Order: sequence, then C-alpha cells, then structure tokens
Amino acid sequence: MKSWPAEINHSLLLGSVITSLLFLLFMRTRFLISQEKLSSWTEDTQADCAVVLTGGGQRVREGFALLARGQVRHLIISGVNPGTELRDLMTPWDLIWGPVRDRIILEKRSTTTYGNARQTLSIVEGLGCQKVAVITSALHMYRAYTTFRASYPETISLTRHAVPATYASASMMDDSTEVWKTIFYSLWAF
Repeated sequence: MKSWPAEINHSLLLGSVITSLLFLLFMRTRFLISQEKLSSWTEDTQADCAVVLTGGGQRVREGFALLARGQVRHLIISGVNPGTELRDLMTPWDLIWGPVRDRIILEKRSTTTYGNARQTLSIVEGLGCQKVAVITSALHMYRAYTTFRASYPETISLTRHAVPATYASASMMDDSTEVWKTIFYSLWAF
C-alpha cells in the first residue's frame, strides 16, 4: 500500500508532464499560425473560384476586388447570415467598381470553418473549379487552409489569400483563442 505522499508525488509528476505537453503543443501551434503571411498585397492570385470565409469586411471586399479585376471567375462567400442579401454586403464603392453579381454565390448554411469547407465543396465542384483561393485573415489562415485541404480532394488546387484583420493587430486573447481552436480542429477535422 502506497503512502499518501507517494500518491501525491505521482499525481504531481503526471500533472507536470501533461501540462508540459500541452504547453509544447500550444507553442508549436502558435508558431505554425504565426508563419502565415499577408498575401493580398504581395501575390497576384489567379483562380477559378475564391472562397471568402466571413468574419471581417476586409475579406469580402478582397473577394469583390479579385472578381472585379478578373483574377477569379466565381466568388463564394461562405458563412453568410441566412437573412443577409448580396446588397447588404456591398458598399457604394463595390457597386461602382462592378463585381459581376451573377458570379457571386452566398453560402448561408455553415457556421464554422469546417462547415465552410464542407458546404463550399459541392459548390466548387458544381462550378467546375480546379483552382480555389481561400480568403480569410492571416491569423485564421493556417486553420482554414488545413481544414479545406483535409476536406477537398487533391484534384482541386488550393491557394492561400490572407488579408489583414479588420483591427490593427490581433490581441493576445484573439491569438490564444485561435491557437486553441486550431488544436481542437487538429483532433478531428484535419
């Protein structure tokens, strides 16, 4: 029979090991997320379709700009509130600049990054798109791209198109939340 100090030491050791492993996993994931760079200003994206993951106006505007410049043939805006119409997403500048409205599809069923990937796959396949640009913030890009890559067949090429967040910089809380979400997704989505 073990004495209670030995049992406590054993529990402390096990707790320390688990805490250390979680810390290492957190830091590794944080590093991977931090490697995502803005590409909206530095790369000339060309794709059959672009999928915008809602969550910031800059993402949607970037999708409109790519469509208006002819860099993508179709624009899928994923995760749109069911009560939202296209006119609700467009600014007067978007109306003047002239993205082709009949090439914009609002996907209104998904509520998560995994849902974005699953719900847009049938749309992408229906449009015959072989090259897809995933548009989201740089902070969200690692999780989004990895989830899309796990959900889409290898025959569909995916490119990252990271835009700045709508706020000056991600706070420590936003950063930590994204890390934990990514760890959670890694357990089942990719």
